[in-house]
Amino acid sequence: MSAAFRRYVGIDYSGARTPTDGLKGLRVYVAQAPDALPEEVLPPPGPRKYWSRRGVAFWLADLLKEDIPTIVGIDHSFSFPLRYFEVHQLVRDWYAFLEDFQAHWPTDQEHVYVDFVRDGLIGNGSARQGNSRWRRIAEERCRAKSVFHFDIQGTVAKSTHSGLPWLLYLHRQLGERVHFWPFDGWDIPPKRSAIVEAYPSMWRRGRTTPVNMTDDQYDAYTIAAWLQLADQGERLQLALRPPLTQAERSVAELEGWILGVDSPATPDALK
Repeated sequence: MSAAFRRYVGIDYSGARTPTDGLKGLRVYVAQAPDALPEEVLPPPGPRKYWSRRGVAFWLADLLKEDIPTIVGIDHSFSFPLRYFEVHQLVRDWYAFLEDFQAHWPTDQEHVYVDFVRDGLIGNGSARQGNSRWRRIAEERCRAKSVFHFDIQGTVAKSTHSGLPWLLYLHRQLGERVHFWPFDGWDIPPKRSAIVEAYPSMWRRGRTTPVNMTDDQYDAYTIAAWLQLADQGERLQLALRPPLTQAERSVAELEGWILGVDSPATPDALK
């Protein structure tokens, strides 16, 4: 089976500070070809040593405008549980959700921390709150914490609440150039680039971080390496078509899905 993609990007995300601050926890690795090792990509030369969320979004938009089929895995949730849509009486459309979320949680704006919105200093987060007991189907399956579980270690709440507006930005910049999986469909069209939700902890269980990497670096590396190796055989295609009932699939088309949940997860070379 030939590879569906030619380039593989892993991004370990961070919801710390503001969109323009350099963040040590925000790391990017890229395998530039199906047979190339993933390598870290650093931000352009300038005053910041580390990537900012805005910088990554701008860089990714430029990268995906190139005519190279690329799959990008990002380590934060792409949507919210069905219960959130029901409570807030939202249209069941993912792009409408992103627009509505950004209007209430403008975490892509200058000088805005996630906690500024939570504390009512900007935006209108109080009108779009969630409950830490609400979880998506994919989170229940892999025992991940809720996207509304703030203020404890190991959660994706802040990275999700700071990252969602940048998914909207990428959609506005790239349009049909990029397939947001599974919201644009479970099958990614040939030669189309794609952005998927990744959970590197699921792929690196039982493996320790190499001495020459931080945990954040290794998570980003793991995402890029898993995507690349899985694409060499049938594992990626199996992961893109998880065994769900029709009812579960319908919900997941709104809630999103974590790539690899309920499918063969780890290519042999990553074990």
